[in-house]
Amino acid sequence: MTTIRTQLQAVHLRIAQACAIAQRPVPGIALLAVSKAVAADRVREAYACGQRCFGENYVQEALAKIELLGDLRPGIEWHMIGPLQSNKARLVAEHFDWVHSVDRLKLAEQLNTRRPERLAPMNVCLQVNISAEKSKSGLMPEEVSAVAHALDELPRLRLRGLMAIPQPAQTFEAQRGPHRALRELFEALKAQGLSLDTLSMGMSDDLEAAVVEGATVVRVGSAIFGQR
Repeated sequence: MTTIRTQLQAVHLRIAQACAIAQRPVPGIALLAVSKAVAADRVREAYACGQRCFGENYVQEALAKIELLGDLRPGIEWHMIGPLQSNKARLVAEHFDWVHSVDRLKLAEQLNTRRPERLAPMNVCLQVNISAEKSKSGLMPEEVSAVAHALDELPRLRLRGLMAIPQPAQTFEAQRGPHRALRELFEALKAQGLSLDTLSMGMSDDLEAAVVEGATVVRVGSAIFGQR
């Protein structure tokens, strides 16, 4: 039976190989283990193997895990990566470290209002619908600049960068296209004076293409924990 430790090692090897192709330093890529539908004891096992950052899609499921793994705070880092309804903003603002899926200014304002003063400003990424899919959440690329500049003024949030979930593609070159487009948008925002450092893109099936195109965070679930 393949262990979480073995799977983590395999993913780190894939990241290292992609970095070699891109001539990028391996420490420049953070691995976010997507733990949705994964039991708390398996998250604890991954933590024991050195994994520190975990991504969740569903607020109530995540809160139960956060409570069960409370003894791992502050070493563990919790990231909300799924679509977020406004009525869950307070819970996320109180219990998470990052939100990758901010797709509207109203949501950012709610997170800002509800982020407790005792906590550091919340790290956020704007989700971009880089493949213009009707079924996907996210800002259209032409909407991003205005929202980014407005969000950057909110004191309880820290705008870190952009996130996308591109349409699946079968070849390495086809996978690179949307990741490249997100990187170019990221670089354009930086040229406008925004202090960004995070490109959250790439998952189990396309992390190599994402790394080659500049990802700083790859979100990997099934390659670590198996199919849910």
